[in-house]
Amino acid sequence: MGNDRTVVRVLLDRRGRTYAEEAGIRLSDRPGPLYQLLVLTTLLSTRIRACVAVDAARELFAAGYRTPQAMEAASWQERVDALGRGHYRRYDERTATMLGTGARLCLDRWHGDLRRLHRDAQGDPVGLRRRLTEFPGIGPTGADIYLREAQTVWSDLRPYADRRALAGAKRLGLPGNPHGLATLVDEPDFGRLASALVRVALGEESAGEVTRVAAR
Repeated sequence: MGNDRTVVRVLLDRRGRTYAEEAGIRLSDRPGPLYQLLVLTTLLSTRIRACVAVDAARELFAAGYRTPQAMEAASWQERVDALGRGHYRRYDERTATMLGTGARLCLDRWHGDLRRLHRDAQGDPVGLRRRLTEFPGIGPTGADIYLREAQTVWSDLRPYADRRALAGAKRLGLPGNPHGLATLVDEPDFGRLASALVRVALGEESAGEVTRVAAR
């Protein structure tokens, strides 16, 4: 247990920012940030490097598309151009369409406020995943991404660790289940840990280097 805590401390020191933080989202339980996380999730759900998805999200937000109203009001070409500035080129046209359609769905079904989605599912992860996958471009993996990040503000989800996070834990020799991992950090920090473990699983962080530093 002591060694596991050291590994986790090193990992968080090196990779303790969530993807939402990297995209410039000040995540809180408010409509704007929760929608911005949905946009980031849509971008992360394609077969493209996470750093490119994060850069593209930053460009969309810099262009002012931080709410479903603004995203829908933007023209398709304006969305394509913002994605291009973030070098999100391979899927830019399809994704620009999905972002517009997803914004309309958010407005029509949830009145632009994803807290309603959370309340409607009564915080149940299965129900939340089902509702999230109704958005274009978000499948089961995308729903996991959203919930993994949203747990920093939706405390009833914690501890939430998807398959990628658990794969990262396995590489580091850490517990292979969310509750085992939760014993290694303060409860509010679990979202940061889950994101850091995903970085290990994706090869953005070296498991060997983390364990070497922890062993010093």
